[in-house]
Amino acid sequence: MLYERWLQVVTARRDELALVDDGSGRRLTFDQLRQEAENAEAPTGGLVCALGPSAGFVIEVLRAWRHQVLLCPLEPGQEPPAVPLPRPPIIHLKSTSATTGRPRWVAFTAEQLEADARNIVLTMGLRPDWPNLGFISLAHSYGFSSLVLPLLLHGIPLFLGASPLPEALRQLASLAPAITLPAVPALWRAWHQAGVVPPHTRLAISVGAPLPLELEAQIFESSGLKVHNFYGATECGGIAYDASNLPRQDSECVGSEMSGVSVRLGDTGCLEIRGPSVGARYWPEPDPTVHDGVYRTSDLGELRDGLIFLRGRLSDAMNVAGRKVAPQSIERVLARHPAVIECLVFGVPSTLADRGEAVVACVAASRPVDQAELRGFLLDHLPAWQVPREWWFVDAITPNQRGKLSRAQWRERFLQVRVD
Repeated sequence: MLYERWLQVVTARRDELALVDDGSGRRLTFDQLRQEAENAEAPTGGLVCALGPSAGFVIEVLRAWRHQVLLCPLEPGQEPPAVPLPRPPIIHLKSTSATTGRPRWVAFTAEQLEADARNIVLTMGLRPDWPNLGFISLAHSYGFSSLVLPLLLHGIPLFLGASPLPEALRQLASLAPAITLPAVPALWRAWHQAGVVPPHTRLAISVGAPLPLELEAQIFESSGLKVHNFYGATECGGIAYDASNLPRQDSECVGSEMSGVSVRLGDTGCLEIRGPSVGARYWPEPDPTVHDGVYRTSDLGELRDGLIFLRGRLSDAMNVAGRKVAPQSIERVLARHPAVIECLVFGVPSTLADRGEAVVACVAASRPVDQAELRGFLLDHLPAWQVPREWWFVDAITPNQRGKLSRAQWRERFLQVRVD
């Protein structure tokens, strides 16, 4: 099904530029990309693993589709799934980003992948004359669904960057008169500070996490470019998109539900996603959170005036002396301190038996600042029991290779540092 759709794209756009691989210097038309895939050897097993941000990744996808073999995109260094392989109609395994724990595999059919790509192309208005610049992981759910699938199923050219450094961005962007530029917030900050956001960017998207409000406003003020925030999940693909033309005023707003997607609140206050792009199931162990076209997230949300607001994760809530608090509510206040560049709040087991968890604030600051100053600032805005008892000052709060901040991973790092 997917390979036949790809051949239709080739017929329509045969001699047009399809793929630029900046790392190798390769430039392939749609027909040349077809030939590369058809000249590749047939898979010898029941699984094809696509690796790395290169033309080879795309060719591996086509090789799997052509020979109707299960496809599993992987990050560099990630091991193939050590589980029994699913049978058709399952054709694709995605790995979750492990922001709340260990990664899991999600199984998809061809129809579900195609639906996600269609939703993204229609909602964002992706166009063949605005090539996608690829500086994000192709193995990540967003990268695969919004870069690889639009190329192969909708004829949207893809230019892969060898490096996110400013000069590499300039050179890659110069290959087209208009571009679409998706990136994680850390890249948007670096490019903005270096003054290299391409002036011919027609569509700018923040993925992995919402763009901080001040950075969104700064980019808009300096270039007139509105960066649109995207919200999605491995289990279902795209969920919401901020299509507004002006910077957001609420950091928790992720926009409106995407074309083909229905969002509602479940009994727990968490968002429930319905639509044809929802994955078939977790693999190999089923889980009722993904079932029959419904994905029940752990994201607490609010639906208001056609917009979706994220109010934290149910699993992130901290138990402090018998009272619950969402780390995001503390982060929002702490981020307003003028010295704080980035912050992440999480709970760890308290040394006091009656307190349950202790609140930890991980902070990257623009100038020397101590915990007494930050505690005083928070006490002016929060109840004392919500103010962090432990502080961890770091140079930067780096996301994982998928552009996401994993509380679980940062909690583990902190506990290890505390032990050492």
